[in-house]
Amino acid sequence: MEKTFKEKALEIAQLLEDGKGKDVTVLDVSELNSWTDYFVICTINSSAHWQGLYRQVKDYVKDNDMEIHVTNKKSPDGDDWNLIDIGSVVVHLMSEPAREFYDLEKLWHAGTKLK
Repeated sequence: MEKTFKEKALEIAQLLEDGKGKDVTVLDVSELNSWTDYFVICTINSSAHWQGLYRQVKDYVKDNDMEIHVTNKKSPDGDDWNLIDIGSVVVHLMSEPAREFYDLEKLWHAGTKLK
């Protein structure tokens, strides 16, 4: 039986926690927009940490017949906010200052917090 996008988002969240990501949150934003269903938000502590977590997400995507559509970096050095667009799931890997500044949980407060 194929996993739902909700299950995949929660599995990605667990993967990030296992990789020492901090304050991992999953938001269901499916009722709020037409371009994605779930945000997975995670605090990272360095670019090396981001690279490790990105590899784990990339491997998960490949193993689950998904595709990364876009990977964006909010800052030139890529240390502040890295976005991985997997279609129905968007992963946000953010430094602590960026996470506090952009406060996606507050911005998307109408979404349902799953984790």
